[in-house]
Parts: sequence; C-alpha cells; structure tokens
Amino acid sequence: MFKLYKDFEAFIGKDKGKLRKTILLSIVESFLNISKIIAIYIVLKGILEGNIKVSLIGQAFLIMAIAMVFIIISKAKSTMLQTEIGYDVAATKRMDIGDHLKYVPMGYFSKKSLGQITSIATNTCNNFQEVATLVLIQFTSGLTLSLIMTLLLLNFNLKIGFVCIGAMIYFFIIISMINKKGEKLSGKKIESDGRLVEKTLEYVQGMQIVKSFNLKNDTSSEYMKEIERNRRINTSLEKTYIPLMFLLSFGIRLLAILIMYLSIRFFIDGSMPIYESIVMIIASFLLFSHLETAGMFVAFFKMLRFSMNQIKEIEEIPVMDIDGQNIKPKHFNIEFKNVDFSYENEKVIKNVSFKIKENTTTAIVGPSGGGKTTITMLLARFWDVDSGAITIDGRDIRDYKLDALWDQISVVFQDVYLFNDTIANNIKFGSPEKSREEVIEAAKKAHCYEFIMKLENGFDTIIGEGGSSLSGGEAQRISFARAIMKDAPIIILDEATANIDPENENLVQNAIEELTKSKTVIMIAHRLKTVENADQIIVLNQGKIEALGTHKELMEQKGLYQDFVNMREKTIGWKIA
Repeated sequence: MFKLYKDFEAFIGKDKGKLRKTILLSIVESFLNISKIIAIYIVLKGILEGNIKVSLIGQAFLIMAIAMVFIIISKAKSTMLQTEIGYDVAATKRMDIGDHLKYVPMGYFSKKSLGQITSIATNTCNNFQEVATLVLIQFTSGLTLSLIMTLLLLNFNLKIGFVCIGAMIYFFIIISMINKKGEKLSGKKIESDGRLVEKTLEYVQGMQIVKSFNLKNDTSSEYMKEIERNRRINTSLEKTYIPLMFLLSFGIRLLAILIMYLSIRFFIDGSMPIYESIVMIIASFLLFSHLETAGMFVAFFKMLRFSMNQIKEIEEIPVMDIDGQNIKPKHFNIEFKNVDFSYENEKVIKNVSFKIKENTTTAIVGPSGGGKTTITMLLARFWDVDSGAITIDGRDIRDYKLDALWDQISVVFQDVYLFNDTIANNIKFGSPEKSREEVIEAAKKAHCYEFIMKLENGFDTIIGEGGSSLSGGEAQRISFARAIMKDAPIIILDEATANIDPENENLVQNAIEELTKSKTVIMIAHRLKTVENADQIIVLNQGKIEALGTHKELMEQKGLYQDFVNMREKTIGWKIA
C-alpha cells in the first residue's frame, strides 16, 4: 500500500501536494469522528453516574458541534481537492501522451493499434479521473480511523482491544488475498478493454462493408468475439472478488458482534460500567464500518497499478532525437545522400541520392511499394534514416529541432483527415492565432470559399470526423487551404489528387498551383499532366532510383517511365502513385 502511494505520488507529479493535503484532511476527519464518541462517552458517564450538569452537556454538545462543522469543512475541501487531482491527472496525462506520441517514430503506430492507444487515453485515464484518488483516500481514511479506534479501545479494555487487533490482522489477510487473486485478472481486464475499443473502432470504420454484406450480429466476427471475451473477463473478476469481499464483510461483522457480546458480558459481570459498554458497542460499529469501507476499495489497487504502468509504457517509448537547434534555413535546397532505410528487417530505401533545388518541383514516380511515400516521410522526419543523410540548406535535418523542421514543411496527404470541428478551425489547424480574414483568404486561394459559403453555417459549419460530411474534392481543397495557411517553404504532396473526381479536378489543380507558388515541391502523383511539368522526375523502383531527369529526358530513355507513358492504359500492377 505504501509503495503504491509513493508510486502514485511520483506519477501525478505537481499534484502530489494536493494529494498529501487530501490525505491529511481525511486523517483529521478520522480524529474528529472519534471526538464525537468521546462527547457521547462524557454525557453517558455523567447521566449514569448521576452527576450530569448543564455545563457538562454544553461541553459535550460544543465538542460535537465543532467536530461536525470541521468535518463538513474538511469533507468539502477534501472532495474538491480529490476532484481536482482526478481531473488534473487525467487531463495532464492525456496531453502528455499526445505530446509524447508526436515525437515517436511512425514505426510505433504500425505495431501499436489505434484501439490500444485510444483505450489508454480514454478508459485508462478515466481510472485516474474517477477512481484513483477516491481509492487511496477512502482506504487511507478508513484504515487510519480503524487504527486510532483500536488504540482507543485498547486503552479502555485490553480484551476488546485484542479483538480489534484480531480484526485488523484478519483485514490485512483478506486484502492480501484480494490483491493476489486480482493481479492476473486486472491486467487481463485492461488488456481486453483496449482490444474491445480497437475492435469497436474497426467495426464502426468498416460500417460500409458491414452494411453491404448485411452482417447481423455474426457471433463468429472478431468484434462479437471480443465483446464476449470482455464480458467473461469482467464476470470472472467479479466472481473472484465477491467471495473474498463477502469473507471480509462477514468476518468483520462477526467480530463486531463479538465486541458487542463482550461489552454486554463485562457489564453484567460488573467489570465494565454501562456507559463504557454502550460506548464500546457504538465504537465497534464505527470501527468496522470504516474497516469494511477500506476493504471495498482494495480491489482497485491492481487496476490502479496496471493503469499507471500502461501510461508509463507510452511515456517511456523512445522518441526521436528532438534536441537539435532552432535552425531557420535561408535556402531550401534539399539533398539525399546515400540514404538507407528499413521497416523492421526489410530494407525499403537502398543507397538513394538526389538533389532538389529550392523553388522547383520534383515528382516521384514508380511501382506501388517502391518506396515513394517513404522518401517523403523521411524528409519530413516521421522516421530517421538508417544510414546516410538528408539535408536542407546543407544542414542535416537531424540537426534541427523537430518543431523547427516541421515549421518548414507542409504535407498534403491522399487520405485527407479533417477534425470534427468547424471548417474555420480545420483550416487554421496548427495556426490558431490566424484571423478569420486570413482563413477566408486561404479558402479563396484553395478554391473552396464558394462551396463553404453555400453551407448553412458557412465557415462555422461543423464537419464530421475525418471530413465525412464533405465530398472527397471538397475535403481535399480544405486540406490545401490548411497548407496555404501554414505557408511553409517546402511542400510535400503525397498523391494529393489521386482520388479526385473529374468535377473537382480543375479546382484542385488550381489550389495546388496557389499552394506551390515560389515553394520547393516534392510530389507523388499518378496523373501524367501533373508529372510532365515537373522540373525533375525521380523514377523509384524497389527502393532504388532507376532514372532521374525531366519528362523530355526520360522519354528519350528506354525504361519504366517511357513504358508507363506509352502503355499506361495497358499496364497492370503499378502506376505513377
């Protein structure tokens, strides 16, 4: 318990002061609760010994009144601090996870599912928001009051005090059993929760397929299997805890009955005054109710431990070297020097070298899986090269701070992702300081102003997650407006026109022209008219540069590029994409 508390303090960081205050308030509250017992004892003793006085009653009521006032104040302050800690920790950890993942190599995301990450950011962080501080505080306050009451009762009567000590020993035996039993299942529960989120996301994202094949609660589907597995694990967890919690409650209540019996017996045989006997009975109820309450929260200890470990695992993922210099290049010449790169054990970029002059357009073409997108992602430093170097203005991009490097680059992807927010906020994503006038200007340059103004709320229209409420061309033009707003000197277009319908093609091409004015452009494209006007074309095949030159130069050579241009309608298996 003490180790868990220390680990939790270290985990919550700046909020540990609030946690200590909350624990201290709970201990103070325990003492105040005991003071009420003392007040009752004073009054009973005075009544039963026949020397009750108004002043004595007044003192007792004053003690109880002061205790009640301070308990209310303490409870209110403690609850507020407890709430603040929970929400602060959950919010802070979510932001920390987001900030940390920003600098994690992209290879991590191919190994770790979206569902697992989502579950940690939601379910796991919710454990701290709603349960963690409550568990520690309720356990600590319940145990503290029980220990104080045990010492107090020992002072009154050794036999009854020893029964209380026996109750404490019994309590620790049972919670030890709960901890051991719950260790394995708590981990399985958290793991299953993550997989369930993963399968739910997969199911919702694939809803078109579900509908098109008219799937109806197919019990053999992975989604349904995971729901059933999650149900079994949660049920097993409850079945494990319930008998132990019953043993805890039953044993504690049995010991409370024993104290009642001894108190009455000692009164009957004359070894204990009646007022002490009554106070012992009242104290036993207070003692064991708090001990039982403390025991109820023990089941969450392993859950809390696993939750902390899950978040720590993400926080300890090695990040890319981000401690470079805050470089602002004067020129934007790009060079790849003997670059090698592997996904796990498969080499996908092999000794690639080329130069790109600033304010020129370079097109990368070649068969699918040839390494085109990887080249652009290495330039944006979503991964680091295995060997060789990539330079901007003669400086290795690893010399740049990541944020400084990313300030120089805008990427427009084939699969546009827009957030479930207003169109205006999507356009100025990454540039929140921009004004509405600048947003409108960017939209006009990206040729999306007209369709935006036809929407019911214009720029304040909430679009569905991923841009689901817009057509592909509309979403793509908003992504161009976003890149125009950023106004980075290097533009990467990763198949940005691949899925555009003919109706939107001219508008998108106009948006591209506006975006790429006076920029250094690297594009992956599959439309010939987009490629043939490039200042330089790189033909990439199986991770190697097969040819490099202008459209005219490459057409004079025999090779993949000429074959594609001459036979593009007949070619199967690869495209300029």
